[in-house]
Amino acid sequence: MPATNQDETLLLHLNEAITTIREKDQLFQIIARKLRLIFSFEMMGINVFDKELLHKRLFFKDYTTVPSPEPPPPGADQFTPIAGSPVEQLLADPRIQHIALSEYVRHYADFEPFQRLLRQGIQYMTMVPLWLNGRLTGYLILATTRLPSYTHDDEALLEKIASLVAVAVNNSLEFEEVARREQQRTLQLNVTNALLSIKQREPLFRAVAEELRQVVAFDYFGIRVRRAEARGTYEGFAEFARPDHDPRAPLLALDPNRFAGREGEMASYYNQVADLLNHPGLYAGDDYRALAVRYPAMRYAYDEHHVRAMLVVPIWQRADGAAVLTLASSQPTGFGPADLATVQALVPQVALALENLFAFEQIEELKAQVEQERTYLIDEINTDRPTDGLIGSSPALRQVRERIGQVADTDATVLITGETGTGKEVVARAVHQASPRRGRALVKLNCAALPAQLIESELFGHEKGAFTGAVERRIGKFELADGGTIFLDEVGELPLDLQAKLLRVLQEKEFERLGGNRVLKTDARVLAATNRVLEDEVRAGRFRADLYYRLNVFPIVLAPLRERTEDIAPLVQHYLGTLSKRLARPVRAIRPADLVRLQAYSWPGNIRELEHVLEQAIIVSRGPWLEFGGFAAAAAPLALPPAPVEAAGPAPALGPAAPETPDNAAPLKTLREQERDHILLALRRTGGRVSGASGAAVLLDINPKTLEARMKKLGIRRTVVAD
Repeated sequence: MPATNQDETLLLHLNEAITTIREKDQLFQIIARKLRLIFSFEMMGINVFDKELLHKRLFFKDYTTVPSPEPPPPGADQFTPIAGSPVEQLLADPRIQHIALSEYVRHYADFEPFQRLLRQGIQYMTMVPLWLNGRLTGYLILATTRLPSYTHDDEALLEKIASLVAVAVNNSLEFEEVARREQQRTLQLNVTNALLSIKQREPLFRAVAEELRQVVAFDYFGIRVRRAEARGTYEGFAEFARPDHDPRAPLLALDPNRFAGREGEMASYYNQVADLLNHPGLYAGDDYRALAVRYPAMRYAYDEHHVRAMLVVPIWQRADGAAVLTLASSQPTGFGPADLATVQALVPQVALALENLFAFEQIEELKAQVEQERTYLIDEINTDRPTDGLIGSSPALRQVRERIGQVADTDATVLITGETGTGKEVVARAVHQASPRRGRALVKLNCAALPAQLIESELFGHEKGAFTGAVERRIGKFELADGGTIFLDEVGELPLDLQAKLLRVLQEKEFERLGGNRVLKTDARVLAATNRVLEDEVRAGRFRADLYYRLNVFPIVLAPLRERTEDIAPLVQHYLGTLSKRLARPVRAIRPADLVRLQAYSWPGNIRELEHVLEQAIIVSRGPWLEFGGFAAAAAPLALPPAPVEAAGPAPALGPAAPETPDNAAPLKTLREQERDHILLALRRTGGRVSGASGAAVLLDINPKTLEARMKKLGIRRTVVAD
């Protein structure tokens, strides 16, 4: 037998292997080879116990001379009860024991591991207890086909070896635990990433199931939900299965309506197992077989789907319903306690995913409802206008309709020009409604209605903290218009620095929020409008030439109302109907003579001015006819009392304006003179007021600040400002 030096050398080699080798199978195979240098045996095995000494499991097994050893059955590495097995006798006398299997089999005939050893020719086993810090942790087993002969020194050496093996086993178990926790953390991280990136029900839970399958093997993954109004029935919220139990095949989504017509039967099934669904549970092997005998639902799964193990984890139990996660396996030992712990650790994330999905689905329902309401309101709004919103049939308007038809179905940028009040926004809406983008939003922004420092935020949005008062992130108009159309009214008023940023959007379809550094993409079609002559603005250096050429891809020019007098009659009829309804006044007839005078007027304010004149007439009229006061009688702009408005230079008298005649030989005023006269006329009508509810800015439908800037540029001084 081995000498003392050999013993010490063996112990040194074992100790070195234990301290340097982390891989479990490699380490214990080295231990087995070293032991065979001194002891003769055909199989070495290690059994470990739990701390309570109630359960055991096979930790390691290695054969040498046994031909074609039987592989361990599935689940052999899972903990099983000690009670009722030969191990209970070893626990009663925890010392080195040499046992004959034939003797033990007489008392434990149903203990399959011993029967399997006997079939392989094993007759004897030497059982060496593993002690660690005074606690019994398992047994080292040396099995032989012949009766072994061990001396007292041999047993003393085995005890020393067992103490080293106990340390090695403990280290391996700790490494396994660390690996398991790391695996759980990785699983939770991957599931969290899925929750953050996927919002649809099936893709999200498919990703969760696939991640879980990397840690816990299963044939079925199901989340079933019972809503408060469902009266006990659990509906399939997300269910997946492996086709033909192939572990390499991707999961297949199960049809949630596969039990249609059997709702009553399924409700009965789930009511029977309600107690099982209320608590975490692991049912495998004989335990699941017992449930299949007791519950028809389990019997159905046992017979139809060959389920032999099931893991149940409640997600929540609340007054408004319940949710449960179920895993199923065709293997009797498919799940273990560690699998149950792993799934339970996922419950908070799965619950959050369910809550988010419920919220998203509710939002989608509300969104659909709002969209329907929006469609209804749009239909209501458009009932009093032609399909394209344009009223009239003059040659100029027919040409505009033709231009709209030519460009609407493209994504080309459109520049709409014309005097103020000619209906540029109506044309923009007509282009949008005739385009393939009509199902998305038409987002409008008046570039003259906001201070320069706020226009950029309106156009491109801003991040939280981008400037004082930016207490939250705000989405800009281009982001809102993604997939739709953006209408930039008064684009000629944009500051030069913003013109460069708008040019980038037109060229690259990208921008950045104010205060942000992330480049955002937009697929918004741009429609722009201005009452300025942009060519003059480019020559004056107030407008970028490159932006002008980008905007002026397809120009649509709107003629002033004085050049399409045949449209005045239909416009009058339209506004009489809509304004009378809005003002709750009866629709009164217009005298033919008054209509002629309206058609003879030059309308410097165009359609907007016509609308305001008709609105005033509807308000003051009391008889059967529409009354225009001094307007119709003079066949000219309404004579107004003088207002304290002064011009910084020669200005026309602030008395009644001279009647205009359609004399083609009369000299034409410049656009600047026409604009100046138009503003003076508005100021006369408002008594010199610029802002406020009755100010000239409202009459001209422009921002008061913009009007003041134009007055300053044209040399008009005001002395009255509304409170």
